[in-house]
Amino acid sequence: MKVIGMISGTSYDGIDAACCEFTLNGEIITAEVIGFESFPYEKEVHSLIADAMPPRTTTMEQVCILDTKIGQEFARAADAINKKFNFSADLIVSHGQTLFHWIGSDNKAKGTLQLGEPTWIAQKTGVAVLSNVRSRDVAAGGHGAPLVSVLDQLMFGDSESPQGALNLGGISNITVASRNMSPLAYDIGPANGLLDAAIMAFTKSAEKYDKNGELASQGSVNESILNQMLAHPYYSLPWPKSTGKEIFHLPYVMEHFGEVSTWKIQDVLATLLELTVETVARDVEAHQLTTLYVAGGGTNNAFMMKRLATRLTHCSVKLMSDLGVDPRAKEGLMFALIGFLSAHGLAGAIPSCTGASSAEILGSFTPGAKPLSLPKPERNFPKKLVMKN
Repeated sequence: MKVIGMISGTSYDGIDAACCEFTLNGEIITAEVIGFESFPYEKEVHSLIADAMPPRTTTMEQVCILDTKIGQEFARAADAINKKFNFSADLIVSHGQTLFHWIGSDNKAKGTLQLGEPTWIAQKTGVAVLSNVRSRDVAAGGHGAPLVSVLDQLMFGDSESPQGALNLGGISNITVASRNMSPLAYDIGPANGLLDAAIMAFTKSAEKYDKNGELASQGSVNESILNQMLAHPYYSLPWPKSTGKEIFHLPYVMEHFGEVSTWKIQDVLATLLELTVETVARDVEAHQLTTLYVAGGGTNNAFMMKRLATRLTHCSVKLMSDLGVDPRAKEGLMFALIGFLSAHGLAGAIPSCTGASSAEILGSFTPGAKPLSLPKPERNFPKKLVMKN
């Protein structure tokens, strides 16, 4: 089955899309990433998203405009990658753009909102679309995140000792799995999101990110502020748990560093980067991991990767490419996998990872140019995913 998986993460810099082909033989899924590409948002759309992100407020008019324009951006990306790789997709999975993730005072997810109307994708490509993939898990009592744990479990859940997979997106999340335990997964805390917010504020959006962590590498960590940040109550919450820009946003940075005009940006970035490194390291050590596979945009930050490797003295820090997955394509592959599972009547989330009371089939289908036709449902969940070279 040929599936395109697409997502725009909490950094909202653009859409990552992956063309993936899956074959199910008994208990084994064979997967191949045929092609991967990132599509930056149009400047206007990026600005509209930024203006609506928490803690800012918006109007229902803007929500409607965003839902339409984000849907059109995903349609453009899906059509482009499908044609570029001559892929002839059977299904497209669109995560859309998260605008709000509602966590109650009891640390339970109450709702989640991803915008990007899927009918624009179906209309432009003629291909059926699976969307709204997080809400069913939330309805079952889960956080709707981290959904990547289903891919991680299938890839290394049969390992003898616990191994970890770290995603460094706007938020960092981790999966821990082995054959001797129920897998667990949760959001650790801020990663690229705070770094990007800081440099965009300081440069008035002239720069979107700190390339390779160059500015952060020139700064000094403010240990006092770092310790204040590490005392945030989120870090002591039990897992499963999830977080986002509802908590970790620019005003949170300003609360600790003061007005933007007073910043020495190198020191601010160095401290925020060290916050990511330290929160990740503490959790890796708590789980006694000896191997950590890293993916996400943070892998492009050379200084962050160097600091992680230095801090994690008893853990081997590797890229997902060591498991046969391009770190940039992992989330696209993951959503494509969820589409494959949903199309075959199989659950796409793991309750021990999301906190749900039951494992549910995820997402809602939008027909393409033809009536919706799905494969025959499978009875048994696969035990292993193998990447095809």
